[in-house]
Amino acid sequence: MAGTFIDIPAPDGGTFKAYLALPASKKGSGIVLIQEVFGVNNHIRSVADAYAADGYIVLSPDVFWRSQPMFEVGYDPDSIAKGRAMKAQTDVAKAVADLAATVSTLRARSECAGKVASIGYCMGGWLSFLAAANAGVDAAVCYYGGGIDGSLAQAPRATCPILMHFGAQDEHIPLSAVEATRGAFKGRSNVEIHVYEGAGHGFNCDERGSYNAAAAKLARERSLAFLKKTIA
Repeated sequence: MAGTFIDIPAPDGGTFKAYLALPASKKGSGIVLIQEVFGVNNHIRSVADAYAADGYIVLSPDVFWRSQPMFEVGYDPDSIAKGRAMKAQTDVAKAVADLAATVSTLRARSECAGKVASIGYCMGGWLSFLAAANAGVDAAVCYYGGGIDGSLAQAPRATCPILMHFGAQDEHIPLSAVEATRGAFKGRSNVEIHVYEGAGHGFNCDERGSYNAAAAKLARERSLAFLKKTIA
C-alpha cells in the first residue's frame, strides 16, 4: 500500500507536505502520525501504511518544513546528528500549530469518517502529547516521548485519552522522567502509561539497532486496542 504526499496550508502562511495513507475501504477514523527527528522517512511511511492497512486514514506532516522541506535521513550517527540539529532549529509553537492544521485537514477529508488521534515517536511522542493539549485531537499515543516531563505544565490541558509507551532501558528518558509524568496525571483516568522491560529508546523502529520486537509488538497491540476504544 503506497501513500502520497499532499499539501497543507500552514497557519502562518505557506504550505507543507504530509504523507497520506488510505485504507482499502477508503473510509475510517483518522490518525495524525508524527515523525521522529529523522523526517517522514521510509520507516515513518511504513508505519503510516501499516495503520492504513488496519483501517485508518493516516496523515503524517513534515514537521521540519520551515528549515528544510522534506528532510529525510536514516539512523547512522551522522544522520542522528543532522536530525538533532533540525529539532534544535524547530519552533515548537509553530510545529504544534501545524499539527492542529493537519488535524483540521484530516477531519475535513471525505475519507475521514470518525474521530482523529495523534501518534508520535521520540520527538513525535512529545509532540503528540502537546497535540493532546493544544491541537484538538480526540486521543493521543506517545512512544518514548522525550521532553514530555519538561512540558508537564501542559498536563491540565491534556484531557483527551492518552496512551504512553516507554522503554525501561531508555538511555535518553530516565525512569525518573516517567515517574514524574505519572505523578502529573495522578488521580486522572484519561492517561495510561506502560514501561517495557529490556526496551531502549526507539524500540519500535525495525530499522534501528535498538529495535525490540517483543516490546514493539505488545505496544502496537495496546495502541490498536486503545484506538479502537477511543476513536473508532
